[in-house]
Formats: sequence, structure tokens, C-alpha cells
Amino acid sequence: MKTNENDKKIADPTSLLPAAEPPHQLLDLKHKSPKSWAAGAPAVKHSVEQLVKNDSVLRGGKALFAMNQFGGFDCPSCAWPDPDDERSRLGEYCESGAKALAEEATSKKIGADFFKENSLYDLSQRSDYEISQLGRIAEPMYLPQGGTHYQPISWERAFAKIAEKLNGLASPNEAIFYTSGRTSNEATWVYQLFAREFGTNNFPDCSNMCHETSGYALTRCIGIGKGTVKLEDFYDSELIIIIGQNPGTNSPRMLSALARGKKNGAKIMAINPLPEAGLMGFKDPQSPSALLRKPLELSDLYLPVKINGDMALLKALQILLLEEEAKNPGKVLDHEFIANKTAGFDDLAEELKQYDLNFLSEACGVSIEKLREAAQMIAARKRILIAWGMGITQQHNGVEMIYNIVNLLLMKGSIGIKGGGVCPVRGHSNVQGNRTLLINHHPTKEQLDKLESFYGFNVPRAGGYDVVKALKAMHEEKVKFMFCMGGNFLSAAPDTTYSAEAMRKLEMSVIVSIKLNRNHLVHGKEALILPVISRSEKDLVNGELQHVSTENSMGVIESSRGVLEPISEHLINETHVACRMAKAVLGERSVIDWDRFMNSYDAIREDVEQCIPGFERYNERVVQKGGFYLPNAARDGKFNSEPYPGKAAFNVTPIPDNTLADDEYLMGTTRTHDQFNTVIYGLDDRYRGIFNERRVVMMNEKDMAKAGLKEGDKVDLFNYDDGIERVAPLFIVVKYSIPQKSTMTYFPEANVLVSINNVVKGANMPASKYVKINIRRHKPELDKTIG
Repeated sequence: MKTNENDKKIADPTSLLPAAEPPHQLLDLKHKSPKSWAAGAPAVKHSVEQLVKNDSVLRGGKALFAMNQFGGFDCPSCAWPDPDDERSRLGEYCESGAKALAEEATSKKIGADFFKENSLYDLSQRSDYEISQLGRIAEPMYLPQGGTHYQPISWERAFAKIAEKLNGLASPNEAIFYTSGRTSNEATWVYQLFAREFGTNNFPDCSNMCHETSGYALTRCIGIGKGTVKLEDFYDSELIIIIGQNPGTNSPRMLSALARGKKNGAKIMAINPLPEAGLMGFKDPQSPSALLRKPLELSDLYLPVKINGDMALLKALQILLLEEEAKNPGKVLDHEFIANKTAGFDDLAEELKQYDLNFLSEACGVSIEKLREAAQMIAARKRILIAWGMGITQQHNGVEMIYNIVNLLLMKGSIGIKGGGVCPVRGHSNVQGNRTLLINHHPTKEQLDKLESFYGFNVPRAGGYDVVKALKAMHEEKVKFMFCMGGNFLSAAPDTTYSAEAMRKLEMSVIVSIKLNRNHLVHGKEALILPVISRSEKDLVNGELQHVSTENSMGVIESSRGVLEPISEHLINETHVACRMAKAVLGERSVIDWDRFMNSYDAIREDVEQCIPGFERYNERVVQKGGFYLPNAARDGKFNSEPYPGKAAFNVTPIPDNTLADDEYLMGTTRTHDQFNTVIYGLDDRYRGIFNERRVVMMNEKDMAKAGLKEGDKVDLFNYDDGIERVAPLFIVVKYSIPQKSTMTYFPEANVLVSINNVVKGANMPASKYVKINIRRHKPELDKTIG
């Protein structure tokens, strides 16, 4: 739909607010049997189809063979590491990576003419998928206060407007600086440096919505807020436990590591409410012979845990290990490790005595027989690796769940050894690097002291806003300005209506992007879109091709160098965005030579080397084949927990009361297979057998019967946290293999149900995997779009 010229002139922006969500409409759902294996020839086929759909066969096809290769560029999708040894010339990427590249390597682009013809209101009536297919943003765009259409603006004028707004604030803390996990180390460094010289630690970032829980918990129990394993540990492990993680969709290249470990003799245990294809079987698309054989079976044991039953399950396994140790003294637990490397074990052993296995079995939804089988697998092995994703971190007690994951490994002495350790599977490709390079709303005193002594300006010391606190501050109009270095903040954030209201109270929002998303449509009173080159495109500075760097899930720093010509002559790189903003805002009062950074990324890395431990000889080592590992004391068996300096900490935690009313269910949100974070590549979730629809709620067959529902029924979903009614209307019931009283929906469609106050204790992250809902038959009056 397009408005006519008269409509454009008389449209009242207060009565035609762009929708915070896509229109609530249903398509023609097709539900088939879920798949029992992942990847294979279908993954290759769908990767090629994505290139065709995005008009990126030539551009994207060329770039695919440079992605994740030595001397090439880092995949813009997930943070899974690349092999240290030789990489496949057939292509060191997965289906998700190919889709991400196809989107950014598209030949389609939109600029001034497009935005002149399409109002914000018109664009908001399109689905997120339709918006994502429009193409690359080709030039900077500005939305004046009260405007209905974005209009072109020069880079110089855009930075002048930012400077005017920031310098007019009553306090630097009225500004927040959000970061997406794709931002390079170099851009990250200058970005945080500018904001801190400006005077704030307000750095909400995507970690605050995905793995803040992991960093918070691991720092406190082992002394480092990241994983302890290398990729090779998957090959050397005796037992790999995957809990709350779906590798087939979220980190498909992880399947190759699991397959290699399996072939080397590892057992694999999967713990998840849904029997995901990527946990069950795998066909390696890089191996022609594997494509012709039956899938490699991955999981030796699958435990279908209830939503939030993980705590009871982990407690049960610890109890059963103690039972096995009592039967076979000295054969199950590593007493030497416990005595020398840990503290708190006796308190844990005493606490575990209070629990009954029957109670724990009921609480987690897994039979005692299966729990005993799992415990036997753990008891008989030493090299144990536990990997997890947001199925753990987005629970309200996710920090305590990670404490219990660590408890299991400490009992076995399985951290700091070959083939063993903790592995939080990070999402965005440089989200870990962002945190390492000080995108952190609560940096340490030592980190701030180093910045202050090296650069010579007074660094702000007060802790800043995370995502949840930032949204509340925006609502209270304590924050007037928001700068987003990438991402789709609105769609990633919880409580969609609340978050949209917060965005609209800003005086200005600025978003650095390569493609259009819903956050460009729901904005501050003034708004800017600053389009940049993508990671796959050549970054030329003074005629010289530059490289940037990223950090993967295993703590490897590696260079990344684009190979494609930029889609538009009007794009600049993220590093220059941050530097030019700093120059415009700070002017002569800045003590930093921003031109030095703009002219040489080596200069940025030289400064990082002086300020962040582990980056010695940064420029030299980052261009070496495979890059370099950052120091990791826990990987080396050296611990420094918060309660016990010099040791790892066992933790005693409670089991939550998950009693539900008859008409209540627990809901978790998840991705489809045609999705990466908030980016929608298509409308199919083929591994789960759900096609051409996203507004679905997966339910247990017995729950459906008790509620008088059948597959295909239209329902509305309600949440009443804080006594406030939140509603996600017009969903379709899908029968699925999921424990009773547990349900699953897709995000961002169900984010509207996630209360801003439903957070992970300690980490203050949205608890999107633990939402109490009611399910009722659909009322047509709720079909309208919620603005």
C-alpha cells in the first residue's frame, strides 16, 4: 500500500504511528514431520537459493569462497571458531553464514527515491521479512521531527546534528551507546573511547540480551567471563553435553566439531525441551561421500527437559554422582582437584542431601531411569565438555543454572584439561570481542585506570545502563539520545510495546546499519540512518585495503579483510563513523588524535596492545595464519572466583517453584531455521517441519486436548506479569514433541509477552525462555496492528 501525495502532505504522524510490530496476519501454514538430521544437500540447496533471491549470485558467490578462509573475511553470522588447521576449499561456511552473506552482498539497494515514495507508516505495514528483502541502504538518511518520510542528508550534516544534540544534553549520561555483536574490534575500541571521553559508561549491548548471564556467572565461579575450551577440545572430549542449545540452526558449523568428536569416540548427551534435528543427526555438506550415506547419529542420550526444569535435572545428576562415588570411592570424583583447586564442596554435598530423586525427576520431566543413565555416562568419564546457549542464559535463574553446570565439571575435575571445560556458545560474530574491547556498562577499576593513565582524560567511573536499565531510563526520559552501532534494538528488546514507547520518547535516535529494519521505523523525535560498508566489502583508507579483527567463541583473535566492492559510493566504515562523530562532538577539547585512528587501523591496534592484557604484538600476530588466542587462566587450570580467590567455587542454589495454574503454561522463544537473531531470511522452519508461518505456538498434544484445542486452531497468548495484560494475538496451535505445560514460540513475534521486569537474577537480562502465559481462543478484535 502507498499513500497518495495529498495523504503524504496532511498525514498526522501522531495518528499514523508506525507499528512496533508487523501486521498480525496469518499465511498458509504447512506442518510436516520434523527432521531427524541437519545440514546435508538441503543446506547447500537453500544456500544457493538465498543467493538467487537476493540478486547476489555473482557478488555473494565470489565472497563465499573467501569467507572464514585465511586472509579472507570473518563470517558476519555466528561466532563459531574456524579450524586452526587447513580449511575446506569447498567452503568454510554453513547455511546460516551463506544466508547472512547473501543478505549483505545483495545487488539490491534503496536510497533517496525509495524513501521519498514510502512513508514510515507504509513501511511499518510490511512484515519484518518483507522489510529485510528491500536491499542495502545506499546513503545517509534523516527524519526531522514530525516527519513522515526519511530524506537524504550529507555525512557532514549528519555528524553536525549528532554533535548539536549531544553537546546540548544536560549530562553525558542522558546518552546511551548501544553495540551490536558484528562491530569489529577496531571500531569497538574507538567507539567506546569516544563515549568515555564524552563522559559516560552507558553501553547497553547485545550481550545484555543473550550471554550476559554466562559472563556474570563464570566470572564469579571460575574467575573469567568466557568459555575455557578450544575447538580442538571437541575432538578430544570423552563426553560432550549440549544443554539449551540448538547447533543445527544457531551454530551449524558446530555440527562438524561434534561429528569429529563423535568419530574420535566421544559420547554426546543432548538436554533440551525440543528434539532438535541438529542434536540428533548430521550430514556433512563438505563431504560428497557423506551426502550419499545415512546421517551420522550424534546424540547417544536425549533428555527432554521441561522449560526451567534444568535446575532440577542438574541437581539430580550431582546427587547421582555422589551416590556412584559412595559405591566406588575414589573412582568417580576427582578429590585431588576438589581439594586443591576448589572451595565449597562440603556445603554443596550437604545441601544435596535434602532432595528426593522422585521430586527432581518430576520437576525436570525426565525419568529416574534416564537420569541414572546420564549420571553413568558422566561418572565413567573425565574429559567432559558442557556447551550451552540461550536456553540456559535466558531463564530467570540462568546464573544459578550455570553455577550447577560448573558444579558438575568441578566434581569431575573437568575444567582446565584437554577435552574438557565450559563452552557458552556465543551468537553474533564479534560479541565476545566487543566485551573484551570494553563495551561494558560495568568495566573494572583496573580497566578504567589503564584508559585514564594511557590517554590522559578523566574516565567516568559510575556504572552505566544495560539494556533493561536503558529502556527504563528512556521511559522515564532520563535518556534523550541513543546511538546504535548496528543491530535491531527494538526487535531484540523485550516487552515490544514498552520498548517502542521508550524509543519514541528519545529526542534523537541514530542507527548505523546496512539494511532496513523495524528500529528505523520506531525512533526518536529526530532520527538518522548511517549506512556503512559490510564486513564482506573492501575497506579502503587512503587507497589502501584495510583489515579488521574479531574474537570468536573460543577467544581467538583473527583478521578479516573484505573482498567485494562496496554497494554504494556513499558508504563509510564503522571506524570512521565513530571517529568522525568524536571529532564533531568533542572538537578541540579532545585529547585523542582521531585522525591517526582514521588513517591507520594499525594505530588503533597499537593502543589496544598497550591497554588490554593479551594483545601483545597485536599487529604482528593478528595477520598470522589462524590469528592468536587470548590468555585464559581457567583454561590453564588457574581459578580466581569471587568468593574464593585463587580457587573455583562450588555453589549452593535453590530449585524454583514452577507450579502453574491449570490454564498457565511456560513459554520460551526461539529462532526458526530461516532466521539469525532478528533477521528473517524466509518463512520456513524446515527442521521442525513448520512452513510458511511464524505466528505459531508449539504445544504438547495432551495439553491441547485438555484445553480443548486442536492443531490449526487460532489462539491469543497472554502474559500478566506485574498485573499488566500483555497480548500476542493471532497465533496458530501446532502439535509438537515438547514436555507438558511447556510451549515454544518464535521471536521477535512473542517478545511483546516478555515483561521488562522478567529478568535473570544477577545478570539483569530479559528472561525470554521463562514466560508464564495463558492461551485462549482467538478474538478477531485483536487482529489490528498494535502501534
